[in-house]
Amino acid sequence: MTVETTRIDGIATPVSRIGLGTWAIGGWMWGGADDTASIATIRNAIDQGINLIDTAPVYGFGHAEEVVGKALEGRREQAVIATKVALEWGDDGIRRNSTPARIRTEIEDSLRRLRTDRIDLYQVHWPDPRVPFEETAAELEKLREEGKILAIGVSNFSPEQMDVFGRAARLAAVQPPYNLFERAIEADVLPYAKSHGLTVLAYGALCRGLLSGRMSASTRFDGDDLRNHDPKFQPPRFAQYLAAVGALAQLSHDRHGKSVLALAIRWILDQGPTIALWGARRPDQLRGIDDAFGWRLSPEDLADIDALLARHITSPVGPEFMAPPLR
Repeated sequence: MTVETTRIDGIATPVSRIGLGTWAIGGWMWGGADDTASIATIRNAIDQGINLIDTAPVYGFGHAEEVVGKALEGRREQAVIATKVALEWGDDGIRRNSTPARIRTEIEDSLRRLRTDRIDLYQVHWPDPRVPFEETAAELEKLREEGKILAIGVSNFSPEQMDVFGRAARLAAVQPPYNLFERAIEADVLPYAKSHGLTVLAYGALCRGLLSGRMSASTRFDGDDLRNHDPKFQPPRFAQYLAAVGALAQLSHDRHGKSVLALAIRWILDQGPTIALWGARRPDQLRGIDDAFGWRLSPEDLADIDALLARHITSPVGPEFMAPPLR
């Protein structure tokens, strides 16, 4: 297949417009992990030309980064590694912490776990209002000047927060939640990114699997799987979202001969300077990546999709439940 690519300021390598998301690979909040399958998934993605691997220290409390490091042994130059910083964890839970001291600790831990001498895209995971954004940005700019990171990004930041952050660092990317069902960034973050030359890494592109087309009313989730607490997966909303997926699947099949999964990814790619993060932890979950490239949705498609969503989802809800607490 021909993989669509884009550029992230500061990174010389062209970046695939689909990236592999590794939250589930960490196991925590996803019902456990299978490292052998996870390593095979990462290598399979690379083999298909998906070179962006997005991870974070908090995904399994270091475990996802360790798995990514193992999977990329001998193949580091084929990958663009994006990871994150500024969440800490302990017996009392997870908290935001973007102090320079925390950043210095985390960068060394991430480099060790990832088995690399540099991180291509280093992103502040959540804004920490207890630390001036300029202070956090300045520390990341120092890391960039030292060659430990190539590009700087933020995740879950508002345009106002990015404005302040950008006074002290060269910002290249922003990573917000974005998919057919979670579209709040269209009012602020997406137009800001377009006007400021930022690449958007859309996380939750398949909305925790809802848009995969593989779920039904009988689908259940094991252990600590976050979907046991996600409002979209609870009645009465779950039925509404499943009905919308069914209608989207019909539209995609009838007009383009594509799956609903391909439609969901294509929709993100058609919105602007975007990369869709595709979460997977088994190689079979990467099936269909090639169907997302090489075509576009028409204005009529986009209008009909919006009407379809409004008709089926009468009580929409966002991804706010995922936000970690402040310190």
